[in-house]
Amino acid sequence: MVSTSTEVQQDTRFFGHPRGLANLFGVEMWERFSYYGMLGILPIYLYYEVSQGGLALPKASALGIVGAYGGMVYLSAVIGAWVADRVLGSERTLFYSAILIMIGHISLAVLPGLAGIGVGLVCVAVGSGGLKSNATAIVGTLYAPGDERRDGGFTIFYMGVNVGGFVGPLLTGLAQSEIGFHVGFGLAAFGMALGLIQYTIGRKNLGEKASEIPNPLPASYRPLVFGGTAVGVAAIVLLVVFGVINPANLVDVVVWAVAIISVIYFVVIITSKKITSEERSRVYSFIPMFIASAAFFSLYQQQFTVVAAYTDERLNRTIFGWEMPVAWVNSINPVFIILFAPVIAAIWTKLGSRQPSSPIKFVLGTVTMGVAFLLFLPMVGSGKNASPLLALAGILFVFTMAELMLSPVGLSLSTKLAPEAFRTQMVALNFLSISLGTAMSGKLAEYYTVEDEAPYFSIVGGVAIVVGVALLLATPMIRKLMKGVH
Repeated sequence: MVSTSTEVQQDTRFFGHPRGLANLFGVEMWERFSYYGMLGILPIYLYYEVSQGGLALPKASALGIVGAYGGMVYLSAVIGAWVADRVLGSERTLFYSAILIMIGHISLAVLPGLAGIGVGLVCVAVGSGGLKSNATAIVGTLYAPGDERRDGGFTIFYMGVNVGGFVGPLLTGLAQSEIGFHVGFGLAAFGMALGLIQYTIGRKNLGEKASEIPNPLPASYRPLVFGGTAVGVAAIVLLVVFGVINPANLVDVVVWAVAIISVIYFVVIITSKKITSEERSRVYSFIPMFIASAAFFSLYQQQFTVVAAYTDERLNRTIFGWEMPVAWVNSINPVFIILFAPVIAAIWTKLGSRQPSSPIKFVLGTVTMGVAFLLFLPMVGSGKNASPLLALAGILFVFTMAELMLSPVGLSLSTKLAPEAFRTQMVALNFLSISLGTAMSGKLAEYYTVEDEAPYFSIVGGVAIVVGVALLLATPMIRKLMKGVH
């Protein structure tokens, strides 16, 4: 029997939070195990020579593909959000998305060459988008309006993300370096299978609200929508087949697509007759924080583009005569999050209504992220594979502090500012900001070279700091538009 929403929201069986949070924590943990495990070895798989088991693509194109792929993952959150709000509800959309992710990882493991990349990355991208937006939306349904546990709950949920993000690259990276890339991809598929089993067992703890369809699609519209979707997919396939969309321009296509879709989404929500004037004001308040979030993630997600190349070419990975796999660097950030997420969650919970407002948390996150890039400057010119591992670990610690200020708060804020009729789609807008930033991380990576590091790190870090200061100056106006949301 499914629990009622009231029973779920009053539940305190998971460290003072609803028990359903444990199920969502688990499925997100295993999904992130598979996602980050695969992402840890994807860049080098694309640009390593064939003799090393790779596809031998040009490095700039390879890093652009990684950024574009990451952008597509979060762009697919729009699809998942729409399906949840109009057709299936969040809970069922999450379930089917998890199945699609597992199919994608299996494809990467068993299909050779570009065929495996094409089929696998599309399935993982679409599935991850559906899972991410709806897992976050369901976490929001576990708490009643005004519940001060909400930010703490989202931070605990976010810690689950990083438990998976820590273990995934360690195992897939080791498998890749010792056996081969396809075994690493196979481990990612196995992790997603475990997550799917765990989620299926605990579905009953999520409450009735998780299965609601907030804005059902009229039956008469369904043939038109599904037919239009089929035409759109066919058009994309043809553009790829005839080379209009190719590895060299994929990241540009994704950046522009996400930017245009984001503008359309804001316009649709703001002009909808289904929202009140107060809800509309709150949506307006989200726009500057959307921009700051995109700027933040254009730097933060360079862990998988510029930092991946930096690790391969500039970092001294030798430990007592043994060379650490490239992918293992991706496990440093999750360790810091696992250690410090509970601390930040406890601080926000302890402060309650006295904690900094969401715009100020965004300011702190964006400025700190800019500072992290400036910290690369002392190592400029140190030579091939000469940068100290401890120095990069210190920089990634600053990445973590910036992330904990902004990312889980962005998830929570999107549910607090969401109009009732667009609950999951507001979460998708938050993911669109991450999508835009992630795609930009791939675009920016095209300008990075080992020979010209100083201008790159200086300009990129400096721009992020300027964005943070601009948001600080706009905070009084934003707070007024938020209509009482803290």
